[in-house]
Amino acid sequence: MAPILELDNLSVEFPTRHGTLKALDNVSFSISPGEVVGVVGESGAGKSLTGAAIIGLLEPPGRVSGGQILLEGRRIDQLNNDQMRLIRGRQIGAVFQDPLTSLNPLYTVGQQITETILAHLSLTPNQALIRAIELLEATGIPAARERINHYPHQFSGGMRQRVVIALALAAEPKLIVADEPTTALDVSIQAQIIELLKRLCREQGTAVMLITHDMGVIAETADRVVVMYAGRVIEVGAVQDVIHHPQHPYTVGLMGSIPSMVAHQKRLTQIDGTMPRLNAIPSGCAFNPRCERAMSICRTERPELMAAGASQAACWLHHESHKAYV
Repeated sequence: MAPILELDNLSVEFPTRHGTLKALDNVSFSISPGEVVGVVGESGAGKSLTGAAIIGLLEPPGRVSGGQILLEGRRIDQLNNDQMRLIRGRQIGAVFQDPLTSLNPLYTVGQQITETILAHLSLTPNQALIRAIELLEATGIPAARERINHYPHQFSGGMRQRVVIALALAAEPKLIVADEPTTALDVSIQAQIIELLKRLCREQGTAVMLITHDMGVIAETADRVVVMYAGRVIEVGAVQDVIHHPQHPYTVGLMGSIPSMVAHQKRLTQIDGTMPRLNAIPSGCAFNPRCERAMSICRTERPELMAAGASQAACWLHHESHKAYV
């Protein structure tokens, strides 16, 4: 099955007075129809920037400097703002962390959803209203026919996020980019939003890129995981493989920082140090200053993704010449 989204060596740069900063460095992965791909990593890893590049919402002076973004085989990273506006909403839906930033407080949720429908689909205003009510019902808004005339402030945080998901689905997009969609919600509401995304993905065949730092959300939702560090992809694999058998030392640290409900642990794993600044990314493997297993080659040569168990990892420990150290 052909992928909905393909990132092929995507690079994003920010020109500054002190030189050009590379924020994304040859990022490559794909998402198939009906698949949820989780993108994880610390703050500053490049997760949200990758999503912004896909949606076409990079903040100037940021720009795509290399590689390409393909949506159903069509390159979209070179489109202008007007061309991207036709794709955004129609073929790519977006769900952000704070629903209040996605909703206009001056308009009812019904007005906002129907406006999106009318902008992208050939429906009459009455048909658009009926579809808007159906979307609210599908996303779990009770009494949708009455609540469609309410304003965003009249909804709770969890209900607002459901409205945003309905808005993202309004024009039947092929891809949804969900950037930290559950972070601002309490745990019980998180579970409901996760289940909603999974169901919509399963029933409509929508591809979902789920950006988060919460491995619990990834474990419950994603089919595959992309682990990012300092603007680079360092591990890719099926969610169960990455969670239970992480192959990159950074991913091992991420998994070790999650409390276990079964095993007795006196102390969680801690990754010493911090994510490097864009103007101070070390040569070789960007993780090498924080890695307890770093070798001399890690400080001089950058590893590419290579076979590592059932996954792929950008780590010299999995190279043929260094497997004895694993």
